[in-house]
Amino acid sequence: MKLSRNEAYELLCKYNDVPALIYHALAVEGVMRHFAHLLGEDEEKWGNIGLIHDIDYQMFPDQHCIKAREILNDHGVDDEYIHAIMSHGFGICCDIEPKHVMEKVLFTVDELTGLINACAIMRPSKSVLDLELKSVKKKYKDHRFAAGVNRDVIEKGSIMLNMDLDYIIVETISGMREVAEAINLKGEQV
Repeated sequence: MKLSRNEAYELLCKYNDVPALIYHALAVEGVMRHFAHLLGEDEEKWGNIGLIHDIDYQMFPDQHCIKAREILNDHGVDDEYIHAIMSHGFGICCDIEPKHVMEKVLFTVDELTGLINACAIMRPSKSVLDLELKSVKKKYKDHRFAAGVNRDVIEKGSIMLNMDLDYIIVETISGMREVAEAINLKGEQV
């Protein structure tokens, strides 16, 4: 079964109720839709996969990406979705390798959205709307900042995608700007 956006959101909320996890899922959804648009791909499918990519994280953090298969199978979700979701944990918590461009984008932007979120909330505006590449790159280099963000994963993803890291950062910011209000990063902007 392919999921509608409403079905994906309901599924996300069934297994996650922590606001930070919901905001993260919405951020990844927005960025996935943005990259799908840039690449001429199915925005709905990419967005829905981004929305439920951490379906198992809150309830099963020690089995993240592994438990997703069981949960999604129980809900009749297509194997294509399951493979994509599991592959974002490649080399971290599972051995499912991202093969398709959608999977490689998810692998890359999952960690990057966390870094960009941290950068945005540290700004006086508390907003992603005025966040620029230069600010993110400065924080990216400081491994003490947002220490939980795995920069190696972001760099591996950039290589997998054969895309310049600066380009990926700029487009991830753009994708997050499109959903700034939904992810609570509109800040003080008018």
